[in-house]
Amino acid sequence: MIIIGERINGMFRDIAQAIKDRDPSAVHEWARKQEEAGAHYLDINVGPGSTEPVEAMKWLVENTQEVTDLPLCLDSTKYDAIEAGLQVCKKPAMINSVPAEMPKMERVFSMAAEHDAEVIGLAMNEEGIPKDSESRIALAMELVATADAFGVPTDSLYIDPLVLPCNVGQDHGPEVFETLRQVKMLSDPPPKTTVGLSNISQGVKNRELINRVFAVMAMANGLDSAIADACDDELMESVATARIILNMDIYCDSFVDVFRKSNR
Repeated sequence: MIIIGERINGMFRDIAQAIKDRDPSAVHEWARKQEEAGAHYLDINVGPGSTEPVEAMKWLVENTQEVTDLPLCLDSTKYDAIEAGLQVCKKPAMINSVPAEMPKMERVFSMAAEHDAEVIGLAMNEEGIPKDSESRIALAMELVATADAFGVPTDSLYIDPLVLPCNVGQDHGPEVFETLRQVKMLSDPPPKTTVGLSNISQGVKNRELINRVFAVMAMANGLDSAIADACDDELMESVATARIILNMDIYCDSFVDVFRKSNR
């Protein structure tokens, strides 16, 4: 499974302060830590408090790339900021994210085609997040069709069925798993899948345990990637073990270390 390290995000106090002060120390630290822990991509998000999101995104991208060669996942609802980030990325990036709303899809998929970027598409529209898997799949199909119309390869599209916290949306969990399974039948080649893993445990106790169990269950239902805490050792060990049990990787006694090094 592809791990997209979540930690370079302005919602965290140290990254917000780094952006404000233009001090790259925390950015460098988390870029290195996540790469060493086994992240395959690094999510880059200026956070909701930035007063200059375009300049902040460029600064974050440039400073992250000073210490790592990992590809980046540019995360913002402000598409001008994403476009600015794409222009300074050294490698093809991932755009996080776009809902199934035509004006937003047109903007994002045109950027993706221009910059050879992958895209995370959200199974939601102006009406919000559907409760059932059938409605999520219908929205996923809109994302697949629009990506194809703009020349974005289907296997460069990641469908996010959208996970709600288990304390307020417990009945959504099985619908998310069913969506993950059904997405694989939408096209050939099929789109990939992803989730914001920490969303499942937002506002609850035992967050790490819930994240780890959900990740393994989602993998068994077809999950390809997750925006997650790459520095959670037990999460990474759980993912590596699930890959062995699901016959995704060849067993060896050092399978956890092999998984951690798979980003290199």
